[in-house]
Amino acid sequence: MHDEKILKVLRDRPGEYVSSDELCKDADISRAAIWKRMESLREEGYEIEASPHLGYRLVASPDSLIPDEIKWKLDTRILGKEVIAYKKVDSTNDVAYSLAEKGMKEGLVIIAEEQAAGKGRLGRKWASPPKGGIYMSCILRPDIMPNEISRITLLAAVAVAKAIREFSGLSAMIKWPNDILINGKKVCGILTEMKAEADAVGFIILGIGINVNTSRADLPKVGTSLKEEMSRSGRGEKLSRVGLARKLIESLEHEYASLKKRGFGPIIEEWKSFSDIIGSRVKVMTHSRTFEGQAHDIDQDGSLVVRRERGQMEKVSSGDVVIME
Repeated sequence: MHDEKILKVLRDRPGEYVSSDELCKDADISRAAIWKRMESLREEGYEIEASPHLGYRLVASPDSLIPDEIKWKLDTRILGKEVIAYKKVDSTNDVAYSLAEKGMKEGLVIIAEEQAAGKGRLGRKWASPPKGGIYMSCILRPDIMPNEISRITLLAAVAVAKAIREFSGLSAMIKWPNDILINGKKVCGILTEMKAEADAVGFIILGIGINVNTSRADLPKVGTSLKEEMSRSGRGEKLSRVGLARKLIESLEHEYASLKKRGFGPIIEEWKSFSDIIGSRVKVMTHSRTFEGQAHDIDQDGSLVVRRERGQMEKVSSGDVVIME
């Protein structure tokens, strides 16, 4: 708590030195503790200058997924008001699920620098090398039926695509139901898990993994990162993971509030605007069968509607879909 107060005081005076007396008063900390807290902040990556006569000045903040950094100027009412960060976990979804079972409130964000056992859809693994991406999970407690969980998945895909576009300028697209692609390569995966009774959702864990500054060597063949795509477009600079994490949480809250206020219809329309699958010939692979057809529409529960060869419509609620060349 003292570190958060100290950072607030220093951030409120950008480029200025703040005296020890002012820090003691505004951060409610003793003079004897200031030096120790400053060393702690430096160990976390903050660049802080000290002057015997002038005090302390914040020069630079680290691009580390630290709760104080993510919450600073975060414009939300629910999501991200509490953030728990880890250097390394097996899976942020597993941590969030355990905490949700213990009664943690909606909006809690679990975020990690690295995952040892990151999870993807259909039991797949999600590569989560350290310092390269954003690996986070949110606890949601929506008033929806269990069969409507796909609405949260599609909502999240819209929020991620918007956040990436606004933050990087890259043309993020959605591949049904929840992969985010740039130039045809996967840059983000979304995994929703829930605990529910027959007629009510207890909670949903929304997991999101984004390859931000991940190096080419750490990516699968079908994957890419925002940094890789920026380089292709002639911009090779790293993106701020902290800044993108803030933008993502704000985008998620906006879409989540829209779902509660306006229903699912507008989200479906936005989803369609970020996807080029409608009208394309596709190959559908589920756990029980494989077939081809034309992607016709997305229905009100988020299922993909595929027109088969003889004109019959089939709803696909889970599985993989590949656009045929």
